[in-house]
Parts: sequence; structure tokens; C-alpha cells
Amino acid sequence: MVGETSVGALARVLLAEHEAAWWASRPGLPDLGRTYSPSEQRSHERELARLVDELLAELRHPPVTAGDREAVERRMTLSGRTFARSSLGVDDAHMDVLLQGGFTPCAREFAERARRFDAKMPFEDIAQASRNVWTMNGLQMMLGLPLRVTPSAFGYSMLYPYTDNLLDDPDVTEEEKARVNERFGRRISGEDLAPENGHERALWSLFAEIESEHSREAAPRVYESLEVIHRAQTKSVLLLRRDEPPYGVDVLGISLEKGGASVLTDGYLVAGDLTRPQAALFFGLGALLQLADDLQDVDSDARSGTLTVFSQTAGRWPLDRLVNRLFSFREVVLEEFHPGDTPGAAQLGDLMRGASLQLILGAVGATPRHFSRAYVREIEAFSPFGFRSLLRQRRRLDRQRVSFLGLAASALSGDGS
Repeated sequence: MVGETSVGALARVLLAEHEAAWWASRPGLPDLGRTYSPSEQRSHERELARLVDELLAELRHPPVTAGDREAVERRMTLSGRTFARSSLGVDDAHMDVLLQGGFTPCAREFAERARRFDAKMPFEDIAQASRNVWTMNGLQMMLGLPLRVTPSAFGYSMLYPYTDNLLDDPDVTEEEKARVNERFGRRISGEDLAPENGHERALWSLFAEIESEHSREAAPRVYESLEVIHRAQTKSVLLLRRDEPPYGVDVLGISLEKGGASVLTDGYLVAGDLTRPQAALFFGLGALLQLADDLQDVDSDARSGTLTVFSQTAGRWPLDRLVNRLFSFREVVLEEFHPGDTPGAAQLGDLMRGASLQLILGAVGATPRHFSRAYVREIEAFSPFGFRSLLRQRRRLDRQRVSFLGLAASALSGDGS
């Protein structure tokens, strides 16, 4: 186990290691694996268009009864399998990890519980929170634990719409954010505070879910990790300082700390305690996902003034070399993944490698103006789809974003029965 070293001290060490890994990452393009010919890409693009057609057709006839929802799920599952096999090279064994390994029942259970907890919560917030449930399910699989929506998984994942969105909201004053964070931090540390309003009542109730599973005496590192992510989220408010000059804020450090601490906390909530290698892997995965999300959001972050390593650079220099560093950083993180004999973990690792690569490639394809033309052409060959076609299908779905999330959440949560 981690031993006597506090999670806070461990997180500081892991942050330093991953900052060093970022700066040691090569600015040249690493080997990204197989490439796709233009004819292969066109074939995959036709398959993608057919899948999007099916999804949009489902939107025109939202499920009403339980039987309708089951039928939608069966059709979408079959289409997803066919598409993954033909266009992404994902075989049935890998798809079974996601579809039969317990991920879907957990997603359904979480959505149902979320609706019972807050009937007015937007479907978009439920979808956002469910991403963390899937992350925790993935960690359960890596650690050889049953896939379940534990009280901790529900409580911690539901905290995101209440805390993370508040911190990222530029319309809420820093004074208001500071007060919410100060009081919630005291609650995390064990202070018995009565909630002051409805917002705090929700936070306190969700935190009680964690306390119902992990006692402070038996699992002290769970609460140390919660303090670590709370401090990291509080510090991330600095990234909203639009007029901050270069080097006024440690943008890279704050981003790595926030992302790494989030998944590190997931790990402690799942297992109660972690080995040093497990903690390093989980921190690294969180840091990688944070940077990939920042790349995806480069345009919206640049417009809002949110500071990231990509939004600060966009419009001033091409992002080619920064993304090359991200590719190399990804290699360093994934080298730490050693699934051992845990059932399904090897397939999950393969899916993570493929998904993380396509996530970055897709972000480049969605914002080509931030890169040199030669760079876009070079890395487009590593995508199963041409970037223009991928962007066209994404825009078709984006125009129905609310309805699509509503369909997914409705199918999972049981609304309309």
C-alpha cells in the first residue's frame, strides 16, 4: 500500500513526475500505429453516416414504454457492434467488455438514481456525471472488483454537476465560489456543519453517501484523496482569470493536478486504498484525459478566456508541437498499464489506447485552423475517417445534442414509462 505517506504528499510527487513527463515528451510526431488509405476511410465514412442516420431516426420516435426503450437499446447495441467491428477494428470480445461486462446496467442504475435524487436535474448534467461512473466502473474492472454503482460512486459522481460546474461558471463571483468551497472543504475534513441552503443540502446529502460506505477510521486515505481533489478544483478557479499574463498562472500544473487528482480519488473511492503503481496509473490517466478534454475545448476556452495550454497558444502559434507532446505523454501514461490476470482488463486497456488516440485525432480534425495544413494531412492518415467527414457527422449530431442526450438518458432512467 501507499504506506504512511499521505495522499496529499503522494499527489504532489505524482504531479511533479507527470510535469516532468510532459516536458520530456518529444515535440516530434511519435509512431501512432496503423494508417488508413483514402479508400478505407471512405468505406468507414459510409458506415459512420449509416450509424448517424439510425441514431437520428431514433430521435424522431423517442421511446415511451419500457418495451420501446428495450427495443431502442437492442437496435443501438447491434448497430454499435457492427460499426465498431467494420470501421474501428474492435472485435466482439472488446465490445463485450463494455456491453456485457456490467457497464450498461450500471449506467442505467445510476441514471435512475440520479432522477430520483433530483427530478429537475437536466439530462446533460446526468450525462456528465455518468462519465465518472463509467470511469469508476473501469477502475473496478482493473482492480478485479465487481462492477457496481456503490454509494461512493453515486455520491462522488453526482457532486460534479454541483461543484465542478459552479467553479467553471464565469457568471458566479469568486467570492461566492470561495465561500461554497470553504464550507464544503470543512465538511470534507469532518466538521459537522449544518447546510445553509438547498445547494448545500444536496452537497451534504451526496457526501453522506460516501460516508455510508467508507468510515474515516477504516479508510482514511479516501478522505485525504477527497481533500486533494477539493484543493485542486479550488485552485482551478485561477484558470478563469482571462486577463492573466503568461506565466502568471501555472496553467499546466493546475490542469494536470485537477485531472490527475480526479481519477486518483476515483481509485481510492473504489478500493479504499491503492498501491503506489495503481495511484501513479490513475493519476496519469486523469491527467491525460484532462489535457485531451482541454484540446477538444480549445475554441470555447479561447472564447471564454479559460486558460489551458492549448487555449493560451491557439491563434498565436500552430498547435502541432503541443499535440505531438500530448501524443508522447499518452504513451508514457499508458506504459504504466499492466492489467495482469484481471478478467476483461486487457481488453479494457486496448480500448483505452484506441479511444485516447482517436479522441486526440478527432479534436485536431474538429479545429484544423489551429494547425499547419501539412500537420493535419499527416495525422489524418491515422484516423479511420477523413476529418471533414467526421466533422460533418458530428455537426449532424450536435444539432440534435439535447434530444440525443434526452434519448439516452430517457432510455437509461426509465422516464416516460
